[in-house]
Order: sequence, then structure tokens, then C-alpha cells
Amino acid sequence: MADGDLRDTPIHDREVTAYDHAHLQAYLRLLDAAAAHADWREAAALVLGLDVAADPGRARRIHDIHLDRARWMAKAGYRDLLKGRPQG
Repeated sequence: MADGDLRDTPIHDREVTAYDHAHLQAYLRLLDAAAAHADWREAAALVLGLDVAADPGRARRIHDIHLDRARWMAKAGYRDLLKGRPQG
């Protein structure tokens, strides 16, 4: 995953978006890392491809934004996937 492909702002959409579809694998990997109590820096680097040392604040923000969205997908967004709604 390229750093330029990642949103830098919170994702508040109430439906699964094309962005979510494009990042499903990363969401799953972030959930796995969180469940394994992996350090956020390791997850940000390995899963999201971020250079944590270059800008740790930005890396943390992007990591947290995507982990929050992954958690939303696991609690609610998956319903859209199950319904087969087209990506928007």
C-alpha cells in the first residue's frame, strides 16, 4: 500500500465506500494487529506502509483513522458487504 493512497482525515461515511473496498485487506490486518497487541508503529509501517520515523504524529493519526474505520466495518459496515451493495 502506498502512503499517497491513504486518507489523512477521519472517515465518517455511514455506508461502505469504494475507499473501504480498496482497503479491506488493510482493515483486516489492522484488526489482527490490534487483537495481538502489536505496537501501533509496527502496524503503521507493515500494514499501511508508513514511514513512522519521518513523521510519527501523522503516522499515528493515519493508523488510528484506519483502525477506527476497521472497527466500524467489523461492527456495522460488514452488513453492506453482505447485502452486496455496489461500491460507491
